[in-house]
Amino acid sequence: MALIEIRDVSKVYDLGEVKVEALKNAQLIVEQGEFVALIGPSGSGKSTLMNTLGCLDRPTSGSYKLAGVEVSGMSAADRARIRNQRIGFVFQNFNLLARTSALENVELPLLYSSGISSSERHRRAVEKLGLVGLANRLDHHPSQLSGGQQQRVAIARALVNEPAILMGDEPTGNLDSKTSREIITLFRELNEKNGITVILVTHDLNVAKNARRIIVLRDGAIVTDTSDHTEAAKVLQAGLVE
Repeated sequence: MALIEIRDVSKVYDLGEVKVEALKNAQLIVEQGEFVALIGPSGSGKSTLMNTLGCLDRPTSGSYKLAGVEVSGMSAADRARIRNQRIGFVFQNFNLLARTSALENVELPLLYSSGISSSERHRRAVEKLGLVGLANRLDHHPSQLSGGQQQRVAIARALVNEPAILMGDEPTGNLDSKTSREIITLFRELNEKNGITVILVTHDLNVAKNARRIIVLRDGAIVTDTSDHTEAAKVLQAGLVE
């Protein structure tokens, strides 16, 4: 059974007089333990696809099964429960609470999980911060951390509920090239050593090349699904010059 399976998934935004088809009849299967990059220019549909896969949004039509469970028709509350149990998110802007320590930021998702004691929250947060190399920064606030360290806190927070899937939406977008490489290396290690399925949204082919599978989107449609980085680059470039 596939971890993720979508069939004929479309997403249409109704903007009054205009309807925007952000995703068109998408077909995609992702197995447990894969590292997948979603790439395409602005407006290609890659973020819409990630929001759908991450249960942040419902498709307008089509089927989405997550670990064999149909989620496309779930209520917002049920999707939130699925997200909390199965999916961790890392965003471009870190989204950390400014007046809260690294440890407390990482503990935050556990407050929404019933039956977890404060000592267990503390233990898990310490463990995940150690996993991302920040065992000596537990009490530091975001303003006391570099951009790369803040993103590591965000990754630890995304991992604290032991999700099967780690999703990154342009996670290196606000980082310099050296720090970007360090963060992408961390994603790769989490995938290879911990078996976490990684789905990464990016517009940067150099970032996408770290994935074992690249999905290129254009105008809301999946146009290429390949493990050949050279092929992905050609398709992406062809779309940019059309």
